Amino acid sequence: MFWTRTISGIVLVIIALATILTGGPVLAATLLACSLVGMQEIYGAMSIVEGNAAQVRAAEPIEKDTPARPQGKYNPLSLAGFAGAAVYYIVLWLAPEQYYLVALVGAVLLILAVYVATFPRFVAEQAVSAVFGFLYVAVMLGFIYLIRAEENGKILVWLVFLSSWGADTCAYLAGRAFGRHKMAPVLSPKKSVEGAVGGILGAGLLGFLYALYFKMPAAGCFVICAAGAVISIFGDLAASAVKRDKGIKDYGKLIPGHGGILDRFDSVIFTAPVIYALTLLLISAG
Repeated sequence: MFWTRTISGIVLVIIALATILTGGPVLAATLLACSLVGMQEIYGAMSIVEGNAAQVRAAEPIEKDTPARPQGKYNPLSLAGFAGAAVYYIVLWLAPEQYYLVALVGAVLLILAVYVATFPRFVAEQAVSAVFGFLYVAVMLGFIYLIRAEENGKILVWLVFLSSWGADTCAYLAGRAFGRHKMAPVLSPKKSVEGAVGGILGAGLLGFLYALYFKMPAAGCFVICAAGAVISIFGDLAASAVKRDKGIKDYGKLIPGHGGILDRFDSVIFTAPVIYALTLLLISAG
């Protein structure tokens, strides 16, 4: 398992390097592909479509009466979400910035229009979950593209990964060395307060050193990565909360040793919008 996870991690880094350095349509297409897979995973967890093989019920049944019944691996509601994501990324790639919000709202309206047109095939919870999946995965991952499109975006975009994956690694090491107090024993029993503090400080330090190397504002990058690390912790816990609530172990099995797209990119999804806002505030504006 260790070597499988390590090799998969190296492959992910190589893909990230190739697509982010290239940017443009290559990055947009890669993010769209990740979004579509991630949306399929969250749609399976939310009972919009049939769950994949990894989304098995926990040993203890969840005592809930859920009116939502999945209808095949694909259906009009899920396809509307996928179409909305595709249009959104095309607009990010080709259209001026003032049209981004229009595309986002248009995608939401498309999903709701399908819900109305097919009523009563889907229940309200499924329609809301379809909108949530689009916003949570496609729109939030799209901020990676927006950062890359900034001036010096080829450098700034890596702050997303330093503050999420870097924080995760630093938190693991700090937790192993100093961990005593559980941070969220129900959602993630292995996470400790000491590990979280180590992850935040470690991510800030990585950002500081990264900024020194590329001659960027070091204090600003420290703050950006430390703040991103805080958000990444909550992003990871939020993804765990959904899995706990739905009684599934992993969102998918696409990435050996890691799980699905959402299992690997849960913290990145939350971090990217924050890094985008902070880079505009602390670096691009300065």
